[in-house]
Amino acid sequence: MLEEFYNDDIKAIDARFEAQKIAFAPIIFQVSKCMIDFNILKIIEEAGDAGITEEDILKKVNLSSYALSTLLELSLGLSLIKIVKDSNPYKYILGKTGFFLINDNLTRVNINFVNDICYKGMFYLNDSLKNSKPEGLKVFGDYETIYKGLSSIPESDRKSWIDFDNYYSDGCYESSLPIIFKKSRKNIMDIGANTAKFSISALKYNNDVRCSLVDLEGQIKLAKKNIDDNNFSSRVEYFPMNILEEENKLPKNCDVIWMSQFLDCFSIEQIKLIMRKVKEVSDKDTDIFVLEPLWDKQKYISSAFSIQATSLYFTAIANGNSKMYPYKLLVDTIEEEGFKLVNEYHRIGKTYHSLLNFKLKI
Repeated sequence: MLEEFYNDDIKAIDARFEAQKIAFAPIIFQVSKCMIDFNILKIIEEAGDAGITEEDILKKVNLSSYALSTLLELSLGLSLIKIVKDSNPYKYILGKTGFFLINDNLTRVNINFVNDICYKGMFYLNDSLKNSKPEGLKVFGDYETIYKGLSSIPESDRKSWIDFDNYYSDGCYESSLPIIFKKSRKNIMDIGANTAKFSISALKYNNDVRCSLVDLEGQIKLAKKNIDDNNFSSRVEYFPMNILEEENKLPKNCDVIWMSQFLDCFSIEQIKLIMRKVKEVSDKDTDIFVLEPLWDKQKYISSAFSIQATSLYFTAIANGNSKMYPYKLLVDTIEEEGFKLVNEYHRIGKTYHSLLNFKLKI
């Protein structure tokens, strides 16, 4: 566990400033987004260490002096930008925080996801917590969960969702595949296949393996298009289903069962149901791999924070009852359904995921 979760050694004056950031959080977010969207941070970055005046920035943006000055002033308070010392008129240079806002992929993916998927719906977090329903999802339409409506939401919003989802898993496939293929594999079941990114990676990695894709019908359509585009159709079978419906059964004869950022989409009781279905199609030789970003296994506080914050997306937008789980809770839940954790690999890939390898408990 990170030391930051045990220690509270921040100075009182700094803690008060952090509290103000929370109080003004919606304003802070929108100003930061505007500084990106109006290209102001990029203009300041391109000016280099010499800095650039407000007057010169005005020549490059379609904003009034009033509009620009309000953005610049709060950006100073947020350390997005700094002032060249003794400059008159002020010359602005990019601050370290501003640098990460426009150059760091993690930050870019997160801010677009929050803006396009979470921002409006988060107003209903209070109701979601009380009702155990994703009350914020109503901003997109009348859907039970975001997964059932994902293929119907605006394309630009869907892109932000997919970019977010893929960012947190794609970087782990390169590290995961050698682990999976330590043994000869014939058929991988990809539960929660989404856009088939993992299955395509596995099919490229090994020329003999086949994949069975399991997901909701709308997601299977997206996955099938990507599989077809990569010319892997002959090695793939599709199983469109809602895995939570009792009558739906998983395919058999798979020696690997893969779930990447899948179980975090479900409540503890739903995870138990899913694992019971996995158990029905597993034998002593089946390897079950669970890839998850566990917040209590992170190296950096920024990573843990991003994962913890994502839990509230599930609460208000996605489904109302799932979260990003800590290590012990997830492992204990799976083992209670007749599995044993046999191998674990932490902080793999660029996003510090954990790859958990389970087998049937004999």
